[in-house]
Amino acid sequence: MGKINIAIIDDEKLIREGLKIILSTYEDIDVVSTGENGFEAANICRSYDVKLILMDIRMPNCDGVEGTKLIKSLFPHVKILILTTFKDTQYIQEALKNGASGYLLKDSSYDLIYEGIKAAISGNIVIHPDVANTILSNSSTKYCEIDFYKEYGLNKKEYEIIALISDGLSNREIGEKLYLSEGTVKNYVSTILSKLGLRDRTQIVVFAYKNNLAR
Repeated sequence: MGKINIAIIDDEKLIREGLKIILSTYEDIDVVSTGENGFEAANICRSYDVKLILMDIRMPNCDGVEGTKLIKSLFPHVKILILTTFKDTQYIQEALKNGASGYLLKDSSYDLIYEGIKAAISGNIVIHPDVANTILSNSSTKYCEIDFYKEYGLNKKEYEIIALISDGLSNREIGEKLYLSEGTVKNYVSTILSKLGLRDRTQIVVFAYKNNLAR
């Protein structure tokens, strides 16, 4: 497998250069470019075959949320991993809602950031435990299972799959845990998206955390 081309977007030069130096030490990571805001991130995507963007969320001119919207509208295949010092629930939910593949804190170890990149590239949702706790502690809605089934017409298996998706498991991993084929899990996920009126797995994760369905 070839190297993963990534770009680092942060308005602080020391941070983006430091991340570039460290992440470049991993054999399967190639930091092809860096930038200061979401507009520059989009321009980098036009110039390079970028697979993932590691992006700060609070930046002048075009922040991480707006940058995510822009990039996903122009380059939907590009994964975006938000990296920040801010445990801001609104930013977290907005970034994920608009297509980000995950959210890590800048005080994460470099190995954790590296593993997050690998997980996002594999199609998983990456959420730092502290960020997950922030979302949960700020959630005002709590469903019991019976009420949830009734309101959304989901069965117990679909409810369980939602929780496992919010844990960051892939279809294959969910299948192994529930003794289902990967194709069957994929069908379940399609049904869940349809019943909840959601677009993709990322929105399922946001929905799960907002409604205290994550375990």
